[in-house]
Amino acid sequence: MTDSAPATFEIFLVTLPGLEEFLLAEAREQGFKKPQAISGGVLIQGGWGEVWRANLVLRGASKVLARIGEFRAHHLAQLDKHARNFPWAEFLAPGHSVKVEVSTNRKSEIYHSGAAEQRLERAISETLGARIAERLEDTDILIKVRIARNLVIISLETSGTALHKRGYKQAMGKAPLRETIAAMTLRACGYKRKEPLLDPMCGSGTYVIEAAEMAGNLMAGRERSFAFEKLVSYDAEAVQKMKEDWFTREPAAHFYGYDKNASVIESAKANAARAGVGGACQFSAQPLSKLQAPEGPPGLVIVNPPYGERIGNKKELLGLYREFGDVIQTRFTGWRVGLVTSDDALAQATKLTWAKTSAPIPHGGLKIKLYQTEGL
Repeated sequence: MTDSAPATFEIFLVTLPGLEEFLLAEAREQGFKKPQAISGGVLIQGGWGEVWRANLVLRGASKVLARIGEFRAHHLAQLDKHARNFPWAEFLAPGHSVKVEVSTNRKSEIYHSGAAEQRLERAISETLGARIAERLEDTDILIKVRIARNLVIISLETSGTALHKRGYKQAMGKAPLRETIAAMTLRACGYKRKEPLLDPMCGSGTYVIEAAEMAGNLMAGRERSFAFEKLVSYDAEAVQKMKEDWFTREPAAHFYGYDKNASVIESAKANAARAGVGGACQFSAQPLSKLQAPEGPPGLVIVNPPYGERIGNKKELLGLYREFGDVIQTRFTGWRVGLVTSDDALAQATKLTWAKTSAPIPHGGLKIKLYQTEGL
């Protein structure tokens, strides 16, 4: 049983299945302690400073969970007793609403997650005086509880709104790619900040803006708020100093986004300006047939075209993918290509030679893959 708030604890960086190895590489690069990839994310060790920093800087994490304690419980009465003795006041500040989510496995004697949630919420309410939220969207602090082999593991969800919501994007296309997926697929492509990047079907500008932010070493979460701001441990001055001490650089103006839809391009420009990278990004409305490689050295073409499931007729899309492949092969000598799609037949319609294909990545009810070429 945990008697008081630990100085260091386990922190779980949640990501989509298929992206764990790339988040692991990012966590190592950012200097987090003892990173270890497991299914669905990466484990690190640290204290509240690491929790704040992980939320602020990591581009591939969708949530950051702080494990604050654990105890054993074989039945609901035991769960209730331990929950009433747990030091909630060391973590949860008065006046904020909380909600508990419980997951259990078959090897635990407590198997009814709903009953466990009720016991835990009642214990927190009666011992701390906390208000229990009825809906997830009205919750200030979400408490995630996992019961495995009768071990009750308690974590605080410290992010709040999912971390792919960076805080700058007000306008989005029809089927936007999450920023976390964009960041990790850019990492998978070996994107280097000094090379140009071009997206010929950029929509709201996700890839272009994400790459420009990476090149400028900007904090991913610098423009948004987090659930950890409502915890007892929150130190506003320390977090502000973390932001002020962060090293940034001026990214080169070699990020290019194109789309045939002029209104979408205007949205992408506005999004880039809000993100603070408008000067590094060049957006233009033009069809794929007019696409040309910009002057200068080759770089990375990255694209998330329509897949057919949500946007466009699949037979018509085969023509779009063929045209994309033709344009790349004839006009982009030396460039690498990364293409995200849910359909292997569409990827193969480009007639490009795919050197690498990623594991499936869940996205909006679909399974997408990243297809990569070597330099053409």
